[in-house]
Amino acid sequence: MSDIHSTTFRYEAVCKELSIDPNPYLVKMLEKEKEDTIFEIKDTMHLYLAGNNKLLTDKRLDDKDCEVLYKLLQNNVFVTSIDLRYNNITDEGIKFLSKLLEENSVIEDINIMCNDFGKDGAEMLAKALHKNAGLRALRLNGNKIGNKGGMFFAQMLQINTTLRALDLADTDLTTESVIALATVLNNNKSLKALNVNRPILFSEQEECVVHFAKMLKVNTTLEEIHLQKYDIRDFGATRLAENLMENFTLQCLDLSCNRITRDGVKELAKVLKKNTAIKKLDLSFNRLEDDGAMHLAEAISTYNTNLEMLDVRTNNISGKGLCSLTDAMKMNGTISQIFIWGNNLEESAAIAFANLMETGRLQKSNTDVQPYIVDGKTILSELNHSLQRHYYYAPSYGDDVPSWQPRGKNPRGSDVVAYTNSGKQLML
Repeated sequence: MSDIHSTTFRYEAVCKELSIDPNPYLVKMLEKEKEDTIFEIKDTMHLYLAGNNKLLTDKRLDDKDCEVLYKLLQNNVFVTSIDLRYNNITDEGIKFLSKLLEENSVIEDINIMCNDFGKDGAEMLAKALHKNAGLRALRLNGNKIGNKGGMFFAQMLQINTTLRALDLADTDLTTESVIALATVLNNNKSLKALNVNRPILFSEQEECVVHFAKMLKVNTTLEEIHLQKYDIRDFGATRLAENLMENFTLQCLDLSCNRITRDGVKELAKVLKKNTAIKKLDLSFNRLEDDGAMHLAEAISTYNTNLEMLDVRTNNISGKGLCSLTDAMKMNGTISQIFIWGNNLEESAAIAFANLMETGRLQKSNTDVQPYIVDGKTILSELNHSLQRHYYYAPSYGDDVPSWQPRGKNPRGSDVVAYTNSGKQLML
């Protein structure tokens, strides 16, 4: 407790030592954490220093602030997670964060998404993880580390045995580095979650997908994988399905934003029929149409007892396909979340989903649509409940603030108050 309470004082002392002005945002967040410990005993501390929260700051951290953080936390025993998203950290700043990871094994989670470092910063981070034995989760998405940066992390995964989650989405990986990552995971026994969305691919042969498919056949530890924007078509979906038949550890499969049609999803439905470990299946923004939805519905209604979440948003599915999914949910008691917005929401589908919600089979918080009636016609409206809605941004006030996000003051003033249907106040 005393260590947490003395953090602000030590921060100001480090700034004086380096002859730089204290960052008011950093001081504010350290003071906020100290105030929180007055009311709740804490042994650990989450240091939230995101640069995109306008209700908390208009100043983003830079490389000098990273040097201060390094000196402040190098002997730290209580800060276990750091959120540095959306700041102005370049390769120079990453040098200090890498040194921090080399010397400190208490930090378990670090988020540096959407900063300004490249392959040199990636190399320093990867080499730091050769020695680090404490970090469990690392998010780098949005930093353009490129092919060489991806290769550094592939090499790191051959050595590091403690990292559990790695996010390399939107980092401009190319075919070489993506295949290297897939190959390394044939033998890696520690990583449980990997996000490699949106690589830069120039071939239409789906080589990367084939390598990931072969990896999933032999990997026994990976539980979550995200393969968005790989231009996966029915060939790639079929290769994935063939190899997933022998995988009983993967629980979350994200294939959204690809080009999978009814034929590809027919093969994926066979995986569901085998009742593998998959609990979350994201097929949003593909080309499933009614036939694809009916293939999924058949698997869900008759064979599968493990799937809990299905996302089929924006797949050109009409009333026939959506009604088949609602019928499948009546037969299957396990699936609890389904997301359908962006399809052809005909009245038959609206009535079917309204019935599911009226009977309590589908909760409002577990779907992205809400029925209402206009002139005797049932229509569906959109709800922002998708599972990845907080991936890039999260609100600071209201009823949808995630646990890791500090609450800010409602900018519209204290006279604006919202209540739930039960009368519970949501925000001030």
